[in-house]
Amino acid sequence: MDITEMQRELRALTDRAEITDLLDRYLRSLDEGVIDEEWARAFHTEDVTAEMPVGTVHGRDAVLATVGRAMALFDRTVHLGAGPVIEIDGDRATARGAQLSTHVLADGSEEVFVSAGRTDTELVRTTAGWRISATALRIAWTQGTPPRLPEAPAGAPEPAARR
Repeated sequence: MDITEMQRELRALTDRAEITDLLDRYLRSLDEGVIDEEWARAFHTEDVTAEMPVGTVHGRDAVLATVGRAMALFDRTVHLGAGPVIEIDGDRATARGAQLSTHVLADGSEEVFVSAGRTDTELVRTTAGWRISATALRIAWTQGTPPRLPEAPAGAPEPAARR
């Protein structure tokens, strides 16, 4: 193996580690509950598209608003991601993994809502590191009654479509 090939392999391993770390930190951030502009910039490109159970939104500000409203419905959460298969092509990558999310409702009932499925994520390398440019959470099953997302405040970005 020559030095150029070793450098390519090292870059591929480093990219995989950085992408895995980004995805793990994203899920942990949902449980920590600090969903603000810094959070949005740390994980998403400005023109991100996110397909979520509540609908599809476009743009970092829309993701921030929608995730913030959705996470406010829960008192406590635990989000687990597993086994992402990562494919890297230069400055672009895809990751497909499993996700299990457990939520304690914030309505005082202490009821638990669980969802499981897979995530399909597209990422791009930016000057600040890898960022999510598109993501889709595809729910395979749920247990419990999901809370209803409150209506968006006037002027807030709305999901493009609800399921």
